[in-house]
Amino acid sequence: MKRRAFIKTSVLGTVAGVFTGTVQAKMTTPSEVEGPFYPITPQKDQDADLTRVAGKEGIAKGEIIDVFGQVLDTDLKPVEGVTIDLWQANSFGKYHHPHDTNSAPVDKHFQAWAIMQSGAEGQFKFKTVIPGAYPLGRNQQRTPHIHFKIAKNGYVPLLTQMYFPNHQLNEQDGLFRRKSVAEQAMMTAKLVGKNNQYQYDIILEKV
Repeated sequence: MKRRAFIKTSVLGTVAGVFTGTVQAKMTTPSEVEGPFYPITPQKDQDADLTRVAGKEGIAKGEIIDVFGQVLDTDLKPVEGVTIDLWQANSFGKYHHPHDTNSAPVDKHFQAWAIMQSGAEGQFKFKTVIPGAYPLGRNQQRTPHIHFKIAKNGYVPLLTQMYFPNHQLNEQDGLFRRKSVAEQAMMTAKLVGKNNQYQYDIILEKV
């Protein structure tokens, strides 16, 4: 009887695991609000290295990181040629935006905005700094995050935000807390190794 119970439990566990994996594969990256600071100031330098600005000597202040990942469809097949438009606050929590009245300093060596396309295997990579938290009123802060606008013909456009694992402000952040545990997991990058590398994969839905 014990052996039968063990076999039954094992089979049910395997089926549950397959079902969970299937659900995860079909789930797209959750959407999020654009926020008030999408870049509106024209800039020529929009490459994948946000830690330097073309024509200026110097490196952005803050903890430099590499973010890499793949853009996939809901069948987990790579999607090539996706436009990835990303922007974020600098390490002080200041956006390079004329409407950001935060008293934190502007970092003239931080690019703040990048536009790139995914490669043949859906891959992308960029260098940046961990964004600082920025204030929301007197006693609140938004947890550090990076904004993404992602688009390609034949796929549903995605507007989302990438969060950082185990950050102390995540659980206090209103937008982060509104998401389910599964959604939070999909929107949170994974720290890979010890070299400040973060993996962030994006799943799009076909039209």
